[in-house]
Amino acid sequence: MARRETRELVADDCERGRALARLLRDLGVTAAVSWVMRQDVPFATLLAIAAVAWNVPLPPALQVYAWGWLENQVLAGVKLIPLGQVAGQRLLFDLARRLPAACADALECGDEEIGGMLPIVAIASSLHETQYTRLFRS
Repeated sequence: MARRETRELVADDCERGRALARLLRDLGVTAAVSWVMRQDVPFATLLAIAAVAWNVPLPPALQVYAWGWLENQVLAGVKLIPLGQVAGQRLLFDLARRLPAACADALECGDEEIGGMLPIVAIASSLHETQYTRLFRS
């Protein structure tokens, strides 16, 4: 969460994390219970809790995380461009084929190689979070 550039990005991550915490609690994952009422609930943390609870190995757990990110990006494109439902599904289908290789590459990275810097995302988010009207938080 410390690497999130704006309040909006932190809020989005934590809202998704709390939603997953509630779902996991309702599915009987006891390790998620203490996260339900917290404000600082990174989505990736709750996904890791689910993976451990259900004995999901790291490679497929990473692909689940990547799929969720990819699906969210395509959905935003469908809403904003407008891309259209069928075109969005085609794009998702085509890009999903690349996920296993991308995840395998990610697993090969050392700790010093992990991170990212997307200045345009930070700038866009900082401008977006202060707009008077918005269609949805992205």
